Amino acid sequence: MDIDKVKLDYLKTEDYKELRIAMKAAYIGMPEEVWMEEEILNLLEKFPEGQVVIRVDDKLAGCALSIIVNHELLESTHTYDIITGGSTFNTHHSEGDLLYGIDIFIRPEFRGLRLGRRLYDYRKELCEKLNLRGIAFGGRIPNYHKYSTELTPKQYIEKVRLKEIEDPVLNFQISNDFHPSKILKGYLPEDEESGKFAVLMEWKNIYFEKPQTKAATKKKVVRIGLVQWQMRIYKDLEELMHQAEFFVDSLSGYRSDFALFPEFFMAPLMASYNHLSESDAIRELAQHSEELVNRFSELSISYNINIITGSMPEIVDGMLYNVGYLCRRDGTVARYEKLHVTPDEGKVWGMQGGSQIKAFDTDCGKIGVLICYDCEFPEVSRILANEGMDILFVPFLTDTQNGYSRVRSCARARAIENECYVAIAGSVGNLPKVHNMDIQYAQSMVFTPCDFAFPANGIKAEATPNTEMILIADVDIDLLRELHQFGAVRNLKDRRTDLYNVNKN
Repeated sequence: MDIDKVKLDYLKTEDYKELRIAMKAAYIGMPEEVWMEEEILNLLEKFPEGQVVIRVDDKLAGCALSIIVNHELLESTHTYDIITGGSTFNTHHSEGDLLYGIDIFIRPEFRGLRLGRRLYDYRKELCEKLNLRGIAFGGRIPNYHKYSTELTPKQYIEKVRLKEIEDPVLNFQISNDFHPSKILKGYLPEDEESGKFAVLMEWKNIYFEKPQTKAATKKKVVRIGLVQWQMRIYKDLEELMHQAEFFVDSLSGYRSDFALFPEFFMAPLMASYNHLSESDAIRELAQHSEELVNRFSELSISYNINIITGSMPEIVDGMLYNVGYLCRRDGTVARYEKLHVTPDEGKVWGMQGGSQIKAFDTDCGKIGVLICYDCEFPEVSRILANEGMDILFVPFLTDTQNGYSRVRSCARARAIENECYVAIAGSVGNLPKVHNMDIQYAQSMVFTPCDFAFPANGIKAEATPNTEMILIADVDIDLLRELHQFGAVRNLKDRRTDLYNVNKN
């Protein structure tokens, strides 16, 4: 077929005569009068943006009609007559949250040109533009009558999905990212080919934002600040916090949303307890932890930045733990724990592994925090991903390049398998006056998934190895949403949960 021009356009009142001819050609075997002129005019008056046609060389080749409804309408079984208000379209609500497709067709002579895909793409773009939850419609299953005596509608749909049965309508809808969610009995009583059944097909708008009831917004592009901390001797907590505030101030000056400190960055304060055993010295260090958290919480408010405090020792019921705190800029504070202690932490310090694991809500989306060794266990980050984590923060402390390479390699894998951003921050330098804290090696980094919208090597930003500095990187949360839905591979969706799963006790 020779084609000079394909054009998508809004349906207009003067298009009705041509529309009627196209409908008759598209719906052979269905009632002759599919839409009356007054019904189309009523629809155009209520929702002109939702009615579009596609023209091939100025000839009307297809059409898509839609209304906006409240998503609660889908919770119960409905018919086409109910959803359209008996073709009055009184069910259309401009303040609704779901785009409902009431008709879409392509004239037979123009089928095979993927024009229907263009109409569906328009609906998706309109849905995103209007900030609606998604798209739904009752889809016909025109080949079902051939199998109705041997298959239920559910069995038929499954065989179509597995390509064992060909259904041109259902196959096309599935290929356009719609998924079947419910069988609708008696949806179109005159549709004998479908056995009077329809399938409720849905598409989710990954960009939908639930309207806020308070003056707050969730950021889509998030600025992460990492502190690559230089280990040096400080005479007291005040001097250490003076250096910490310098970094917070610097990151805030660049309008960062997060500041990430390394694991045990306050270890220099143990120099005052070097006359004690290692296990006693770290318990003395734990006496500073409460004050550290209070000071960081004050900084998070005054500098308007969310601070992840790395980690610090904490004594609970006589037991020693490695913990950290998320100090949000709204003044709230949340605690996280290191779940897996290294052999050295257990043997030298007598440290215990924690049991708390959860993702945290912030004004920049959901985040997770895993302390150093924890990121080497993929099950832990998977639990956080299942809770909706967008960014994983990993404060770490490694003495050799071997240890650092383990953290780096595992963190990079966590970004790929969980389709999230991973930020790691460590300490550099040495502490000759602190037992069991002699040397440190680090290169702080921000990792991404490996797909077209991200760096090919999965590295968003990297610090200079073994040098005190800050690292700042912007990460786009919307890119993750697109990846979840349209990635070249979909690690979150494609896991064989029928064979294995990860659950939190």
